[in-house]
Amino acid sequence: MKNNFDPKLIKALAIDLDGTTLLPNAILGERTKNCIRKLIAGGMQVIISTGRAIESSERFRAAFGAEGPMVFFNGAEVVDVPAGKTLYSNMISLDVVNHGINIARELGVHFQVFLPAGISPHTGKNDPLQKWGALLIDNYGPDAEMYYKHTGITQVVTDLKSIATMPDVKGCIKGMYIADPSLHDEIRKKMTELFGDQINIFRSYPTFLEIINAGVSKGEGLKVAMKYRGLKPEEVIAFGDEENDLPMFPVAGFCAAPASARQPIREKADFIFGSNTEEGLAVWLEEIFL
Repeated sequence: MKNNFDPKLIKALAIDLDGTTLLPNAILGERTKNCIRKLIAGGMQVIISTGRAIESSERFRAAFGAEGPMVFFNGAEVVDVPAGKTLYSNMISLDVVNHGINIARELGVHFQVFLPAGISPHTGKNDPLQKWGALLIDNYGPDAEMYYKHTGITQVVTDLKSIATMPDVKGCIKGMYIADPSLHDEIRKKMTELFGDQINIFRSYPTFLEIINAGVSKGEGLKVAMKYRGLKPEEVIAFGDEENDLPMFPVAGFCAAPASARQPIREKADFIFGSNTEEGLAVWLEEIFL
């Protein structure tokens, strides 16, 4: 344990969901839920920092009762929940979306696009009833089915090329491939050949390859959430297991990874806790804070 780590000075936990907080089947374990609820009741702030959409994170947030500014879409949006007020957003351009669609169709892989909140996926016009945004796909196949089971988000099937003609769409939150990891390097190469450092590309789940705008990261999102919450770095611990979590590590005063994380992630962490398959996060939090 780091010599300067004092649990009494920690005011907030920035937690990744998949692979860190949740069980492998994307379920919130009872021990983890009860542990986080106790911490919140004792005054601890919990900042969800996830690649997930707000909609697919909501059942977990509600289960342990966290509120306030949270980081979604790997930092592309910071939203105060459950109020639903967007505090920050940073979107990819429609040119990036269009090229992403072309690559997906060329390689025959699944690609999906998240519209920002307040836009109808059917008309492309402003619609305040679209509180959390919408997820668009070209067709509903096995990958779309898997994603629905993983997140609970209902996708809208449409011609993705129609996004460019939507009147009130100026950009999109992110694009995401669901593809065999053996294709990830080829997709990265094709996207960066055209857009270079205008975009960020990273893996957030074994088969998920995400495209977000340059400057977007969980780290930048966490900075925004911490500013709104009035938190200093030394008052925050960040928890994550994948490469999309690494930008949080230098933003928080301390960082931790599960034993199930890949070696490059574990090497960057100040603390290692048990695998998410065994609710290792809850075990560690209980030992340190309860």
